[in-house]
Amino acid sequence: MQRIRLRYTKRGRLRFTSHRDFQRAFERALRRAEVPMAYSAGFTPHPKVSYANAAPTGTGSEAEYLEIALTEARDPETLRALLDESLPTGLDITDAVEARTSGLADRLTASVWELRLEGVAPEDAEKAVEAFLAAETVEVQRKTKNGVRTFDTRSAVTELTAVRPQGDPREDGPLDSACAILRLVVRHVTPAVRPDDVLSGLRAVADLAPPVPAAVTRLAQGLFDEESGTVTDPLAPDREAVTAASPTAAATAPATAPGTDTA
Repeated sequence: MQRIRLRYTKRGRLRFTSHRDFQRAFERALRRAEVPMAYSAGFTPHPKVSYANAAPTGTGSEAEYLEIALTEARDPETLRALLDESLPTGLDITDAVEARTSGLADRLTASVWELRLEGVAPEDAEKAVEAFLAAETVEVQRKTKNGVRTFDTRSAVTELTAVRPQGDPREDGPLDSACAILRLVVRHVTPAVRPDDVLSGLRAVADLAPPVPAAVTRLAQGLFDEESGTVTDPLAPDREAVTAASPTAAATAPATAPGTDTA
């Protein structure tokens, strides 16, 4: 059995697809691409697909991850291209690597988010960010299935900055009105702190209230590096393992002198 890890996106209007919608679309893509999937045992077998920390419905993402199990070996890049062609534009498979290590989910410990705030002046956003970072705790409330829960958002945020839009054509929304962009790095803690929780925190400490819902995009997720304060690529250990294995295989192959008959 071979395991392949994939990175995919949710762009444009497809940011509004739910996780279940994506699951259905991805399983159809597996059938179209004729991927030799491994199936679970039991009365109702289904493809062995493991999803890791999917983004909430309504948020875009450049860094979603999943793992599939195959019954036959396939080249990861060829498989990536076939699946990408079988999915609608916006749900794009951008990376693939053979799983050579364990614990992909354990390497997703933080996310980098971008929040586009239409109708908010950059100066107001900068002041709100300063107030948020200066606070020791920023408590917010969220309604859950067990009732209203109060928790601290400040401790999960390791970085928060306000930047001015640069006219990136990929951005959603006009550039002829006031607009601020927030970039934040959030640890994956329990309870999970989501971008909308941080917006609630900014409203609590600085009365920052965008007139329209924020356009939220996850730019990256992976292991949080304590020394550099950055979020690292969770597929890098698998790439390194594949690279390290290649020279070893070549070194252990029997050497044959040019022109020598091995028969």
